[in-house]
Amino acid sequence: MLRIPIKIMALVVCVFPVVLQGSQAPTAGAPAPETQAAAKSPSMASNTVNPVHPTHESQTRAKAIYGYDCVMCHGAKGDGKGDMNTDGKMKVPDLRDPASLKGLTDGDIYNIIEAGRADMPDMPPEDGRAKPDEIWNLVIYLRSFSKSPDSAAHP
Repeated sequence: MLRIPIKIMALVVCVFPVVLQGSQAPTAGAPAPETQAAAKSPSMASNTVNPVHPTHESQTRAKAIYGYDCVMCHGAKGDGKGDMNTDGKMKVPDLRDPASLKGLTDGDIYNIIEAGRADMPDMPPEDGRAKPDEIWNLVIYLRSFSKSPDSAAHP
């Protein structure tokens, strides 16, 4: 009978499956979720704190970006009734309702704007049209909808 030292046998049993797994060709189809996210955009961590301090000028710029990138779906007042959603078939949150962003950190909202949402195909990614600081200011601007006088009339 062939005697193999225990250390060599342990090495083969432990290392061989790892080496084999790494050498397998990728399977056809969609990449793993973490690969999909990484390929799409280098997203901020969910717990990333908004690093910008808004100024009048930065919020004016955020309002302008909202006007040409977001208003068509989210509406001028953030009510989700933009020109692209007049029939109400798209799932567009009413940003005037504090519950619409409840539970989302600034980092989460940044990521939604930057990378879009896979579960909401109507929410496209920003795809580099706005710089990171502009997106952070847009996060502040979006949160302002639920603090506006219009939101008081909204349940």
